[in-house]
Amino acid sequence: MPFPLIDPSRGTSVGEAPSAPRELVDRAVGAAREALRGPWASWSPADRARLLHRIADGIEQRFEEFVSAECADTGKPHELASTVDIPRAIANFRSYADLLAGRSERSWHTSTPDGRGALNYTVHKPLGVVAVISPWNLPLLLLTWKVAPALATGNTVVAKPSELTPGTACLLAEVMAEADVPEGVFNLVHGGGADAAGQWLTEHPGVDAIAFTGESRTGGTIMRAAAARLAPVSFELGGKNAGLVFADTDLEQAVAGTLRSSFTHSGQVCLCTERVYVERPVFDAFAEALAAGARALSGYGPMISAAHRDKVLGYIGKAAADGDVLAGGGAPRFSDDRDGGFWVEPTVLAGLSEDHPAVREEIFGPVVHLAPFDTEEEALALANAGPYGLAATVWTGDVSRAHRVAPALDVGIAWVNTWNLRDLRTPFGGVRASGIGREGGDHSLDFFSEPMNVCVKL
Repeated sequence: MPFPLIDPSRGTSVGEAPSAPRELVDRAVGAAREALRGPWASWSPADRARLLHRIADGIEQRFEEFVSAECADTGKPHELASTVDIPRAIANFRSYADLLAGRSERSWHTSTPDGRGALNYTVHKPLGVVAVISPWNLPLLLLTWKVAPALATGNTVVAKPSELTPGTACLLAEVMAEADVPEGVFNLVHGGGADAAGQWLTEHPGVDAIAFTGESRTGGTIMRAAAARLAPVSFELGGKNAGLVFADTDLEQAVAGTLRSSFTHSGQVCLCTERVYVERPVFDAFAEALAAGARALSGYGPMISAAHRDKVLGYIGKAAADGDVLAGGGAPRFSDDRDGGFWVEPTVLAGLSEDHPAVREEIFGPVVHLAPFDTEEEALALANAGPYGLAATVWTGDVSRAHRVAPALDVGIAWVNTWNLRDLRTPFGGVRASGIGREGGDHSLDFFSEPMNVCVKL
């Protein structure tokens, strides 16, 4: 049965997409398995690097088409898709192509009792068939973030994008064919998660590894499926990211940075800041400025769906009953067809207890809560509380404090006086409920390949 595609900015149907039956998932996995035994197995790293560059070229040549598809699926502004999502997808392929060129294998000369010695060296082999499951918030960026290193290391891929945002994945499949990716190396299936393509793919005995980005609860379900056959997993999961604002910071810079970290893509980014702790002497000034900035924001996008909008507004409603709404707090009105869409105002909250659902649970919308702190130790304790550990920001003018506080945060990524500044060679991922493993640079190449030692007696 096909599933409807809805324009989030207007709430109107724009078409439908096919939902893969179990038989089609089986065929996709079978095609990927067969491709491992075909010519693809003999491609050198240099061959694969050239292929990744061709794929990147193909996306560049159809750049505006990709931007339009991304905006249609997600409702995000054209500026965001054209400056972040599509350029990063291109960079994902190019960066892994370049990393392949510089990757080397290690060797060791080993002493033996007869004095003749031995040579040990390591080769990296593909894992096999990799299932890549990507979310709806950054559809092409996060799909290619996994597909590129998987192909770079010689695997074959069966990809399943979110059923809410299939457009750019379809275009990517076309680009793959135009770039002469061998048959069966990249396969695409569409559908939902539970009792649908997602579940059938992650439970499939022919899948050798799973790379997933999405919510923590779904990650737990996939992990149980993978555990039955001991398949390796790479998970980038949820977050309830904290920001720490110290009194010695440049307040204007901290406010501007927090507006960006809290409300980019209307808060629908796993790295977004949802709770900010501000040193008490500057709390009132920071709160006033952040609320004013939130009220002045324009050009933001809608929530991905009516269900997600209702979830976000539900958290705001609970917060309004128990604390203070400094800005936003509802759905904007446009007096045009956007009023049928899934919009939520940028919202700033304060006055809630630390165990309140709006402070403790991931909202994944344009909502941030502010609270004061008095000491550095208290700030760290507040930031490190809770089940998640993906990212954090630290705003301070004291370089010693920056180097002291950032490593003490229980997260995978800490930014000091900035947010979401990425070097694609660095490790990306979270701790606790925010994920397993690291992506980026050699970390992704290592996950998607199996090291094998060869020992030769001399």
